[in-house]
Amino acid sequence: MRTHGSRSLIVPALLFAGFAVLCAGPAAAQSSAPSPATPAEMVATYQTLADAILAVKHTEANLVRSILSATHAHAQVELGRAQKAIKAGDAKAAQSAVENLAADVAQLGTEGDNAVAAVRKRLLEGGHHHNAAGEAKGIYDEGFVMVTRAAKQTFLDASRAIGQMARAPKEESLNAEWTKVQSTFSGLMKKGG
Repeated sequence: MRTHGSRSLIVPALLFAGFAVLCAGPAAAQSSAPSPATPAEMVATYQTLADAILAVKHTEANLVRSILSATHAHAQVELGRAQKAIKAGDAKAAQSAVENLAADVAQLGTEGDNAVAAVRKRLLEGGHHHNAAGEAKGIYDEGFVMVTRAAKQTFLDASRAIGQMARAPKEESLNAEWTKVQSTFSGLMKKGG
């Protein structure tokens, strides 16, 4: 009967041990369980939103790059017209082309014309600063995407110099200013946005 007695002691001991494990279970789970986590579906949605926001910023840089490229191409056309007119001795055509060239170079410095500036102002009023860190460091003017302050100054100085030679343009002087414009433009396009 000793076996029966041992068995009698084992069952209550097992029941007590099981009860102890059940009672300790929540406490053990609390100490070893990870802290509450954001559901994976929410994190995935936030990741998608981040991708979309970053894609919009990248799209803005591409759009401004396109604006600058189109303005640069137009300026090259005006430069060619001015050079032809100077060689042909057509003062009126040369003056017109040089004035247009000066305006295009100024637009390179301001990342577009007044219509583009109005959009940039709207973005700024909405709290969007493409280069917030660069603005804080004084590298970019407020709201500018690609054109740095240094590049802006180079373009605006060249525009002023080109504009001043409109009445009596000389090809050599025009080409010297264009070389500055071209070098600055190429640097911006290599740098990206």
